[in-house]
Amino acid sequence: MTGKGGSGKTTIAALTSITFSLNGYRVLALDTDSVPNLALSLGIPQDKASKIVPLVKNEELIAERTGAKPGEGWGILFSLTPDVSDITDRFGVKVNENLTLVVVGSIDVSKEGCLCPAIALAKAFLLHILLRPKDVVVIDSEAGAEVFGRGLAERFDVNLCVAEPTLKSLMIAKKLVKMGRELGIKHNFIVINKVIDTLRAAQLYSEVFTDERPRYYIVRYSDNIIKLENSGKGLNELPHNDHALQDVKQLINSLRNIFLR
Repeated sequence: MTGKGGSGKTTIAALTSITFSLNGYRVLALDTDSVPNLALSLGIPQDKASKIVPLVKNEELIAERTGAKPGEGWGILFSLTPDVSDITDRFGVKVNENLTLVVVGSIDVSKEGCLCPAIALAKAFLLHILLRPKDVVVIDSEAGAEVFGRGLAERFDVNLCVAEPTLKSLMIAKKLVKMGRELGIKHNFIVINKVIDTLRAAQLYSEVFTDERPRYYIVRYSDNIIKLENSGKGLNELPHNDHALQDVKQLINSLRNIFLR
């Protein structure tokens, strides 16, 4: 999941993860945002979610696996290929029988100023996960696709770029789709989220995407999502007939037909 801040990446990531898992798929959800909050959207209680330490902030683990702690200074030597085979089992949070969450934290190298031990651990873990047999891996990303870089991004089956139904948001999404292609992601789709007027959303898409037209999906605005988030509850409690949930189910059926035949 990519997109600008506020577009609803986390909401779509949570609904996608929950729905795939309830359809019998083994799902691993990864939160790589600098302000991770996917746990709350997945229905993990706030007191438990607040105690989750992102991998990139777990100094003891980073030192154990890379041989160096973050911030130890320039010129240190550390492993770029740390052992990450047990991280899901050790640090994954079980959401339901088929769904596990791992909070990775931000992997944006530019924010760290260098390829530090924390980034090395996070990227090694992501690459390990993407190379392992798994039904579905859903990554809730930082804003923008460039944080993954070539080598990680090209392992993705699909980039779902989430946008709001505004000209500005769709123009940003167009740039992110282009970036995704340049990074080697073969399938780049648009999710127009929080839509009230579906016809106008489709018109805006046509105005922005005048040349190459990636497949797009519309997810309608949901008062239920706002109510659940404001009450601190997870999206696993959405009514079955919720408009946004029904739209995400259609999105997932489309993805299943493309990738999971």
